Amino acid sequence: MKRENSNSLNAEQTARLARLSALPDEAIDTADIPEVRDWTGARRGLFYFGASAGDKITVALDAEVVDWFEGNGAPGEDFESRINRVLSEHVAERTRKAS
Repeated sequence: MKRENSNSLNAEQTARLARLSALPDEAIDTADIPEVRDWTGARRGLFYFGASAGDKITVALDAEVVDWFEGNGAPGEDFESRINRVLSEHVAERTRKAS
């Protein structure tokens, strides 16, 4: 599914989703959906269509974390870029280990 198409719902689909959303959980028939017990090989975020690369988002960070990143790092690199770099490196390492 292409990201640009994922937000396009027609009026009927929107109405069906609204009706489904209004139902209590116990009223939704999930009998035809098998329960998954073995998550071996599952990949987190595979179908996540949230913020794309380059999108700006707001994140709440502890003041001590921001202070540390403001005071440490390469000259000329702002603390936000430093935090982003460290988090990106962490994600890449975790992804590599999971493969």
